[in-house]
Amino acid sequence: MAKTLPERPRAVLVGVQLPGVTDEAHAADLAELRRLVHTLGFDSVATVSQRRERLATGTVLGSGKLKELAALTGGTGLIPSGAQGKASKAREKWEAEADGEPEDADAPGDDDAEDPFEEAEDAPEATALEPGPRPTVVVVDHELSPSQLRNLERATGAQVLDRAGVIVDIFHRHAKSHEARMQVEIARLNYLAPRLRESSGGRERQQGRGSGDSAVELDRRKIRDRLAELREGLAAIQKDQDQRRYARRDQLRVALVGYTNAGKSSLMRALTGSAVLVADQLFATLDTTVRAMQPETRPRILVSDTVGFIQKLPHDLVASFRSTLDEALEASLLLYVVDASDPTWAAQLDVTRTVLREIGADVVPGRLLFNKVDRLDAAAQDALRAEHPEAILVSAHRPDDVAMLRKDIIAFFEASMVEADLVIPYARQARIGEVYEHTTVVSQAYDELGSRLRVRGLPGAIARLTRSLQD
Repeated sequence: MAKTLPERPRAVLVGVQLPGVTDEAHAADLAELRRLVHTLGFDSVATVSQRRERLATGTVLGSGKLKELAALTGGTGLIPSGAQGKASKAREKWEAEADGEPEDADAPGDDDAEDPFEEAEDAPEATALEPGPRPTVVVVDHELSPSQLRNLERATGAQVLDRAGVIVDIFHRHAKSHEARMQVEIARLNYLAPRLRESSGGRERQQGRGSGDSAVELDRRKIRDRLAELREGLAAIQKDQDQRRYARRDQLRVALVGYTNAGKSSLMRALTGSAVLVADQLFATLDTTVRAMQPETRPRILVSDTVGFIQKLPHDLVASFRSTLDEALEASLLLYVVDASDPTWAAQLDVTRTVLREIGADVVPGRLLFNKVDRLDAAAQDALRAEHPEAILVSAHRPDDVAMLRKDIIAFFEASMVEADLVIPYARQARIGEVYEHTTVVSQAYDELGSRLRVRGLPGAIARLTRSLQD
């Protein structure tokens, strides 16, 4: 008897279209959220969207759309309250202060009543629910405050995740190396710390005689201690990485940068022959891999595959992966890899450039590379060439395209190379291997002083070799 696979949890996507966001951009955001949810292991079966001037303070959506959402998940659409009937403003303020939240955090009705967009006739409707069990997860395409998350859970009766939480969870599942796991745990703890109150349940723990700390206070203290421990361990790893980067300072380095799932790992495998993970999913690669381009050149060219970017990438993740992104900062050439088959590639390229600008890598020389062009027809490829004549169009799965890209990379570095003469005394012939590693030896002759080599390489590498041979 065939074994049936467990059914994936079903999710409802929630998005709010704010002023200045076009219909196309809003649809692209929700499509990307759908891919994120799928990568996390959920099936998105419905979408609830609304146009608003701003997010509702308490529940993101207005009261009408909140009820539509609750109808899909089996919730009441209301936030339970211990008070009978409509509470007075004074009582609402007292309850909000006692709960530690802003005055209007648990009273979305007041906020929504003033929003002219809540009942707008052109507000997007919720999509019809696909047949099957009710969704148990609600995923919101915005970052939620702790009170918003709690209010939505009360109103829908479902588990609620925001975009940042989904991305952090995906990073947590995909992190493989010790460094990546530490980086993700830092971001995850920073994300969870302010939300601990939501699951505390009012528990109290006594510690010592006559004094007590709430469960959340103790948990937050543990998180602070763990964060300090993680940062100390990560600093030691980064110090070791800095030393390795310093040792590679005179080598030619190409960094593949771009949006997640743009095909960077496929290009990495094609250029270097390395067995890096290639998967059609978001954030399949979280660890920077550095390999020599094959067939090897002289001097060697190193290629690095970096973590992919995405819109609204949580700042804690950008900060945690700063050492990984430093590979881009210290590269000799950045290849901006773009999925040419994605209709939103222009917005994705803007995201990549914005993140690199934040870390100061925008000053590194770069080339625009359109990948997956095998999915485009001839007319679409011609349009790309006309719009970006400086760009490289390739498919990582076509050997001829990869060979052309390899020649372009070599040509880029050769354009900045110079020729020079090096004399290696006979007593220091062991240094010849170093010369061959960092330069191209054009000719070699011998005289009474030693080996006389005519070399071609980068000015910095030749200057360093000259100094080392004179010491």
